[in-house]
Amino acid sequence: MAVTAWNAADVAKRVIEKKDVFVLDVRNEDAFADWKIESDSFTYKNVPYFDLLDGVEELVPELPKDKEILVVCAKVGSSQMVAEMLADEGLDVAYLEGGMKAWSEHLEPVKIGDLPGGELYQFVRLGKGCLSYMAISNGEAAIIDATRMTETFTSFAEEKNVTIKHVFDTHLHADHISGGREIAEKTGASYWLPPADAEEVVFDYEKLTDGTSVAIGETTIGINALYSPGHTIGSTSFVIDNRFLLSGDILFIDSIGRPDLAGKAEDWVGDLRETLYTRYRSLAEDLIVLPAHFMIMDEVQDDGSVQEKLGVLFKENHGLNIENEEAFRSLVTENLPPQPNSHQEIRQTNMGRLNPDDEKKREMEIGPNRCAVKA
Repeated sequence: MAVTAWNAADVAKRVIEKKDVFVLDVRNEDAFADWKIESDSFTYKNVPYFDLLDGVEELVPELPKDKEILVVCAKVGSSQMVAEMLADEGLDVAYLEGGMKAWSEHLEPVKIGDLPGGELYQFVRLGKGCLSYMAISNGEAAIIDATRMTETFTSFAEEKNVTIKHVFDTHLHADHISGGREIAEKTGASYWLPPADAEEVVFDYEKLTDGTSVAIGETTIGINALYSPGHTIGSTSFVIDNRFLLSGDILFIDSIGRPDLAGKAEDWVGDLRETLYTRYRSLAEDLIVLPAHFMIMDEVQDDGSVQEKLGVLFKENHGLNIENEEAFRSLVTENLPPQPNSHQEIRQTNMGRLNPDDEKKREMEIGPNRCAVKA
């Protein structure tokens, strides 16, 4: 029978469309338990590759006959070999090109809405839970929270025939490597970073402070900065066109940001509460919240986007509804998930103090997103 190669975009399409796929993951059990392709419509079976070296005959009866079967491994070699073995046993199967490394790096652009003279796009990194943005107006573009897959953004700008003028990071990231500075260097754009997060950086940048307003496309739309500390001391949100709130890692759809990735949980939990319960409460409730991450697939809508009105989150997000300050402090400081893989090295890389090669960067980022606190 046939063996088919699926790329990450093929898998992303099936995740977004909620297709019924059976995933045979042949990585080690601990790797599978830590991180896998997430979809509510997928079913999974984990059988380490080394357990299949003597053949797949005993496995075949356990595989469905009425679903697409996708074999997954870390890079690609093991899954391709297992897929070929299953095909020899009479099954139609696919394997994931590039494995989980490719899945981690895939970005799916989704249009969020129209802007005067342009559009706002969200780039969804399904395999890592990262969300990046590109605001376009009258031939110019601004990028917010770009990942290290910089070619995706520059190619998209070329496709849209726009010039990248500004690149922003809402904070100094600790879970993934930013592509902001690299994009700015490639395109001549201005690179903006909150100075409170940038005390140790070794490169020049534009200081992103509370009230900073940057025009895109002949002043048609404004990107307005709102100082919103708590995840980091410099965390900054953006209000775009008075319609969209880009909340960085402060507020997510189903959770709130964690304050400890620079080792400051007890110090910054008060800042986090002040941002969520005072600064954000002063904003219009019809703003569309667009976070820099999502934690679970339930946060991804049918069109592949991650968004919700601020007023809805005030009602439904538990992290915004803890009246007692001590209870809030306990929730945030006592329910912290494990810290992201290599988070200290990632922060040092985003400061410009480390310069790992591409393969090392991939290794540093492997694993699930862990930027939120969930009750």
